[in-house]
Amino acid sequence: MLGPVETRSVSPVFVGRADELHTLNDALARAAAGEPQALLLGGEAGVGKTRLVEEFATAACRGGAVVALGGCVEIGADGLPFAPFSTALRALCRELPDDLAAAAAGQEEELARLLPELGEATSGRHDEGSMARLFELTARVLERVAADRTVVVALEDLHWADASTRHLLSYLFRTLRTGRLLVLATYRADDIHRRHPLRPLLAELDRLRTVRRIELGRFNRAEVGRQIAGILAHEPDPAQVDDIFERSDGNAFFVEELAVCATEGCGTGLTDSLRDLLLVRVEGLPESAQRVARIVAEGGSTVEYRLIAAVAGLAEDDLIEALRAAVNANILLAAPDGDGYRFRHSLVREAVGDDLLPGERSRLNRRYAEALEADPTLVPADARVMRLASYWYHAHDAAKALPAVLDASVTARRRHAYSEQLRLLERAMELWDSAPEDVRAGLRPVDYTEVYPPCGCDPATTPLRYLDLMAEAAVAGRLCGERERALKITKRALHLLEEERDPQRSAWFWVQRSRLVQAQARGDGWAELATAEELVRGLPPSEVHAEVLSHVASWTMVHVPGPDAFSAAERAVEYARMVGAREIEMNARLTLAGLTVETGGIEAGLDEMFEVKRQTVAQGLTAVAGRAYVNLPNALESVGRSREAVPLLEEGIAYTRKFGQLASEAWIWGNLSESFYSMGRWDQAAEAGIKAERADHSTKPRGFHASLRAELALARGDLAEAGRQLAAARGHFGTHDIPQHELPLVDIGIGLAAVEGRLLDARADLERVLDTGFAPGTHRYAWPLLLTAATMEANALGLPVAEPGRRKILERIRTAAKSLATHVPVWQAYERWVRAELLRAEGRGTPDDWSEVTVAFESLERPYDLARVRHRLAESLLSAGGEDERDRATELLRLAHAVADHLGARPLADAVTLLAQRARLTLTAAPAPASAQTDPARTLGLTGRERDVLRLVALGRSNRQIAEELFISPKTASVHVSNILGKLGVSGRGEAAAVSHRLGLFPAEVLQVPPTG
Repeated sequence: MLGPVETRSVSPVFVGRADELHTLNDALARAAAGEPQALLLGGEAGVGKTRLVEEFATAACRGGAVVALGGCVEIGADGLPFAPFSTALRALCRELPDDLAAAAAGQEEELARLLPELGEATSGRHDEGSMARLFELTARVLERVAADRTVVVALEDLHWADASTRHLLSYLFRTLRTGRLLVLATYRADDIHRRHPLRPLLAELDRLRTVRRIELGRFNRAEVGRQIAGILAHEPDPAQVDDIFERSDGNAFFVEELAVCATEGCGTGLTDSLRDLLLVRVEGLPESAQRVARIVAEGGSTVEYRLIAAVAGLAEDDLIEALRAAVNANILLAAPDGDGYRFRHSLVREAVGDDLLPGERSRLNRRYAEALEADPTLVPADARVMRLASYWYHAHDAAKALPAVLDASVTARRRHAYSEQLRLLERAMELWDSAPEDVRAGLRPVDYTEVYPPCGCDPATTPLRYLDLMAEAAVAGRLCGERERALKITKRALHLLEEERDPQRSAWFWVQRSRLVQAQARGDGWAELATAEELVRGLPPSEVHAEVLSHVASWTMVHVPGPDAFSAAERAVEYARMVGAREIEMNARLTLAGLTVETGGIEAGLDEMFEVKRQTVAQGLTAVAGRAYVNLPNALESVGRSREAVPLLEEGIAYTRKFGQLASEAWIWGNLSESFYSMGRWDQAAEAGIKAERADHSTKPRGFHASLRAELALARGDLAEAGRQLAAARGHFGTHDIPQHELPLVDIGIGLAAVEGRLLDARADLERVLDTGFAPGTHRYAWPLLLTAATMEANALGLPVAEPGRRKILERIRTAAKSLATHVPVWQAYERWVRAELLRAEGRGTPDDWSEVTVAFESLERPYDLARVRHRLAESLLSAGGEDERDRATELLRLAHAVADHLGARPLADAVTLLAQRARLTLTAAPAPASAQTDPARTLGLTGRERDVLRLVALGRSNRQIAEELFISPKTASVHVSNILGKLGVSGRGEAAAVSHRLGLFPAEVLQVPPTG
């Protein structure tokens, strides 16, 4: 409106900040090299944060970078959800429209929650992964836009940030790994008091090595002198510099104010009060300009010109003159987009706002609300609902504020800003009793809730109830991580429901409490679920009834699998089908299929899990599909089919990343780590574990990943790391966890105690588990635990400390093993292994026992386990004596040592070496002489054709090349290679080649590449 205005209170010369600019420019250079950068810039109000960002941004633009600025918005006491990110993305959309459109392709509806220009955001799904999904997509868009150019995203005034903005910033700082991107956020350090919500985020980010934090200090006297010289356009009097430096204490903004006051003759008599200093120039304005300043102060961080005009009620010429006076005095500035006005510094705005009388403040908010209701086009569409809710609330008009606040809560939910949704719903509950009855009677659940528990009434015609708000708030609290607040809400709701008979609604709230209690590790959640189940017992099928049964089935599957779990899952499927609750049905089907696998119906259960995955992916039921990608490969791993699980897990990672399902992605990475461990790909298992940690920081996945790292560390002989990770896993899982998490930890704990010589501690842990017994379906975890215990007892044979109680503990292990299922090859192999270890513990083992175990593992793709049993078989053969037994033991030890060396399994490698030394055997095979009558490969059980194939594998030939050289089909070559891998106990061609080289299976001349042509 007013055009450019000379701002003579601001120095045209940029003063100081050399170190800070160097840090920023270094980060920019690193970002330009493809290393994403994250910086936090803090400093007290008025110290010069914005000026530093402007100087840096200007220089970055000159260097070819694209700079997107966004600022946190304060409206009254409320922040707009994701406001700085929306503004920054909008800036990128203006600068790089085609690139941003390409980066967002396929996810426009989801990303429209942050950038409405991309389209209309659908209601979508609301679950624990909704916000994470939006965060992941936002990070991916920024990475793609910054793939070929340097992009700077600067977010100012983080001290005003809403919770959702803080969560998104934290996510970006933790997960950005690629792209030429620099993210810079500023905050007012002196505002961050002990209870400020930004304080925990700053503490969290300080622990990240990838985040740099810059603290902007005050100017020294020389810098103050240069700043004053820039403002005055001449060298100031030294006495004046001393006076201003002393009174401003080096704060850049106060220096400006004092310098201008001195030149305008208002410096005398000015008090040292900060408020007086900030208001003195405002009070020097004409009355009309002061009035406009007060209006702008209450309207928000930036207020549109047309909205100011509507509230001020001045003639246009008078309004422009008032604005011109405020701008000329450098109190107000034109907004960056030229459509409104803001205070040059937020400190002045706060001082003007604080100077308003209580009645004056509510009156101004009412006028803002009335003007906005009369003409909604006065403000941008994406901010309209939130600002109207804030204005009416601060106008203290409950009749108007209640529906406005509820509308704002719906907007927050659609943006997945669940923290803001919870705050707004709590505000609505605060207003409920104050609002007139006729206003409440006109509200409908269908307009404001999505988790409305179906209880036989029509949400489109039934009036909204206070309990409906509590239901929506409880879910919002769970989704944004405010579980304690959500627990309090459910407790109040159930207390209210004691006065009326509404079993379905009560059951729904008990289910929510169960989920919250489990998430908080405050219990196992069964008491709450049992109460819900009892409430719906005997009632007609409904969505609530189906949901209760589905949760009961899921709970019993992992805690006490058996007939009750089957029955609940079957009824959940049936009821869900009756009422058309498709998602509940698919969840229950997945649970039922998992139970089928665990109880022996392996192929039928796996087929059903594959079908659920197929249908949920096709129908867009992403939450259930993500769970299927976790559970299906997990079931395959449990029955020893690791090689089938791996490609499914890799497919699941791509799927869950696409939809931002961080929790499911973390579980999938963990399952992939587990399968890699089984297959002997330990380095890949460790890498997958690291990626799992990065994907999600939730408690349960972190516990699972820590247990996997503990197992790997123990197998590699790093006892200190194994102990640390075991303690971390126990801490994450808490005291109310499920057998599939608890049993592996007991297994690792027993193994660690045995290695450290704490036999009695290990026995005590074992007996606690045996006293409880193994529930049906837990054999996958029970077999390794019993094996660890039996091996410990066998290794302790002959030790005086082990003799008391030995017979009893061996019998208990044997009895427990008889109760476990053995209907798949991997469990059969474990059963034979446990039996052989028990015989060894009694001094009764024979080579035949260990030969049986070795044969069982030769058909499985578990090279580490095969190496361990080969070591035991060699030990037994050497005890039996005889030259043939020594030859066979030698080859077995060579194979076991090669695998242990390849995996880095130091304890196994040392045990094999020690046994060979005692038996005076050589683990390194010498090349066979040309006249040798025997082929060394035959001792490994390789046929003549397999020997030929292995030689070509060692030469690096593909299956097709092997087929061409040996005149066989590629399929036949593939079968031979698979047989060789099994007999060698390795998981890949490279390992097979390495083993053949280490053991000297082929003379050097045999491995020479024949001449071509």
